[in-house]
Amino acid sequence: MPSLGADMEDGKLVEWLVKPGDAISRGDVVAVVETQKGAIEIEIFVGGTIAELCAKEGETIPVGGVMARIESEGEELPAPIPAPEKAPAEQAAPVSRPVPQVAARTGRAKVSPAARRLAAESGIDPEALDGTGVDGAVTLADVEPARKAGAAPAKKRTGFDTIEMRRAIGAAMTRSKREIPHYYLSSTVDLGRALTWLSDCNEGRPPTERMLAAVLLLKATALALRDHPQFNGYWQDDAFQPGAGIHIGWAIALRGGGLVSPAIHDVDALSLPDLMVKLRDLVTRARQGGLRSSELADPTVMVTSLGERGADSVTGIIYPPQVAILGFGRIRERPWVADGTIEVRPLVDMSLAADHRVSDGHAGGLLLDRIEKLLQEPEKL
Repeated sequence: MPSLGADMEDGKLVEWLVKPGDAISRGDVVAVVETQKGAIEIEIFVGGTIAELCAKEGETIPVGGVMARIESEGEELPAPIPAPEKAPAEQAAPVSRPVPQVAARTGRAKVSPAARRLAAESGIDPEALDGTGVDGAVTLADVEPARKAGAAPAKKRTGFDTIEMRRAIGAAMTRSKREIPHYYLSSTVDLGRALTWLSDCNEGRPPTERMLAAVLLLKATALALRDHPQFNGYWQDDAFQPGAGIHIGWAIALRGGGLVSPAIHDVDALSLPDLMVKLRDLVTRARQGGLRSSELADPTVMVTSLGERGADSVTGIIYPPQVAILGFGRIRERPWVADGTIEVRPLVDMSLAADHRVSDGHAGGLLLDRIEKLLQEPEKL
């Protein structure tokens, strides 16, 4: 069972999407697990063949517990992010043959992502369809006729328990404040030029393709983290370990209460339009209960934005084992001194909470300054 955050101790296996003998590849969705964050699709991180399903549907499995055994193709297993300290550390006994025991990371090996999404939206069980794709894979072309004709309803995935989610968030944040020596910085940024540029870019675009100011904040943060990598990574084994990429966890408020922070991977390498597509997709799936384990397991830094109806500022609490969280308040017109005169400008308050074991206020100030400078040149993002 993968660790999907510091607030997770175990997960309930809702559904297997593979069976013994199925061939799988890295990134395939093999199971659905229910956590305090809702139903999560578990992705596999090695290729091979399913040798045995060790866990049963309906079973609650501790973080680190074995879900399945896979006959590996010889791919080296990546080092997982450690589970929370109080999570059970029980491991299965080693086996004599080359069959790695893996905690899957959350679809199904023979259902394409697009087909799975359409099936879920249409109330169709994709496992009941005959696939016409490679190796019998169910594709979009297989789901569309079933949607029009009407097919057996898909298995209902349960939502999240608000009370349990609040309890888990509280436990993780209490641990963070107790163990991490936080320091805090803030700065106010004039977004006048950035918003004007964004408005020009959106001119003529249909509403579904227009970019929001959030993508500017995300991209500027990611590029600044390239220059200041000590804020992008984890505190593990009494030392800082830099992230393998800039995977920004975006805090999403769920309808009915609760919060989840899935990652957008390699944000620094994405164009602004591509980043907007990923952000919209992530928010939609988070609120529909369709997140994947890879999106919850490896954020290297967190960003929270209060949006248009939020407060003027926010000061975050670091989500362990990460070492920093950046916050952006709502963008609001306020008085601003520019070139010796007072003008009304769209301003945003930006904050940083960081781990003093890894960085200090001087480095944090340089990070915020770099983000501000990048936002003054939006055409370069």
